[in-house]
Amino acid sequence: MKILDGNTLANEIKEGLKKETASYVASGKRPPHLTAIIVGDDAASKTYVASKAKDCAYIGFGSEVIHLPETVSERELLDRIEKVNQDNATDGLIVQLPLPSHISEKKVTHAIHPSKDVDGFTPSNFGLVCRGEGGFIPATPLGILKMLAYYRIPTQGKHCVVVGRSNIVGRPMSVLMSQPGMDATVTICHSKTADLNRHLLTADIVIAAVGKHGFIAGEQLKKGCVVIDVGINRIEMNDHPRGYVLKGDVDFDSLKGVCDAATPVPGGVGPMTRVGLMLNTISAYSSSLDVAK
Repeated sequence: MKILDGNTLANEIKEGLKKETASYVASGKRPPHLTAIIVGDDAASKTYVASKAKDCAYIGFGSEVIHLPETVSERELLDRIEKVNQDNATDGLIVQLPLPSHISEKKVTHAIHPSKDVDGFTPSNFGLVCRGEGGFIPATPLGILKMLAYYRIPTQGKHCVVVGRSNIVGRPMSVLMSQPGMDATVTICHSKTADLNRHLLTADIVIAAVGKHGFIAGEQLKKGCVVIDVGINRIEMNDHPRGYVLKGDVDFDSLKGVCDAATPVPGGVGPMTRVGLMLNTISAYSSSLDVAK
């Protein structure tokens, strides 16, 4: 079984972005800039935002993390988002999810200006992506597309089963896989799907994004299929140095002898999600330079 190593590809892309950024700076332009807003003290969110800031520093982007208390009002958060929207020195803006229950995720997502929406969550970007007319592809689906291309995974005429229907991964992924250039026949499955196994057993490509550890096992899959595991589930383990391990939505060990290729967790889709964000940020930056001409 071939391991689809996201770390290797992510590092290769970051090297390219580093050179591209350096060329902008050498020509007298400012570097691209990404701003992240995080609300509260969720440990996973803080770790993820710190990783994004580290990526920015390596590539040469400017970055800022705005840390707001969990008690911040929805109005205060929306005002802060608008302030960043108006900042011409900021190219990309992300608001780290999840948010506290008293804040509407929908209102926050809609408040980000589409030109700075490097997460690809706003309705206007989502609509453009669905129509194949540009727009920022959400970071995780963009990373997956880059992986499929890099590892030369054939998609034309293949049956792709997407398990999960979130607006962040499942829905956009199902649209992207069916678009010209990818040309897969797509089935999207979810919690109300009857007889999930029947769909999985006919899938040439499985994209698992349900957020449940070990939800899919090798015995449910078609021999020779490709598995893209989006899940990152934190499993408490007292005898581990960190106190936990990260596992995917797919039982990775059970895939051996069944799959032709699969992504590991960690080290598969995760680093490619962060790279997707960096790609969108430099794209937003480039667009802002074109507007300024």
